Amino acid sequence: MTELSGWEHFYSVVGSSAGALIGLQFVVLTLIAHLPAGDVDGQTGNAFTTPTMVHFGVVLLLSAVASAPWHAISPFADVCGVTGFLGVGYTIVTARRLGSQTAYHPVFEDRLFHIVLPLAAYGVLLGSAFAADPYPRPALFAVGGAALLLLFIGIHNAWDTVTFHVFVKRQNEKNSGDRPAQDRPE
Repeated sequence: MTELSGWEHFYSVVGSSAGALIGLQFVVLTLIAHLPAGDVDGQTGNAFTTPTMVHFGVVLLLSAVASAPWHAISPFADVCGVTGFLGVGYTIVTARRLGSQTAYHPVFEDRLFHIVLPLAAYGVLLGSAFAADPYPRPALFAVGGAALLLLFIGIHNAWDTVTFHVFVKRQNEKNSGDRPAQDRPE
């Protein structure tokens, strides 16, 4: 397919980065698993960590699908459209999870990187599916931009999660006199 030719290196770099970051996220989560959890539960993981993995996974998926030997742009556009639609739905679920978890009060930056920017990226993917047939070149740039945005969102969110657990949670443990969580006054 001529429309996707020339994108091989872009998706090779972006997809490899997403795959490596997925693996790195598993390593980091394993390393910080020994830190005391305090009042963190599965709700916060579903609200903060899982979406990061989903964004990395979507970038990896887009990279793999873009690298397939398509003979037309429409199958790739269809995958982008379905992914964008599902991504918008998933971001709405994430927004509900963000608001319903009680272990951490989200600030503007959390809403920006967990709701607003992912909605924009998935919306662009959805829109690119409709634009791909009449305007393939701009649509492919839109998909590439959405993939990069999701990659950078994932990097930000992964860093934010790790720094929260390592610095904030660890500092809270030190300030509480290194007592186990169940012994601390509420």
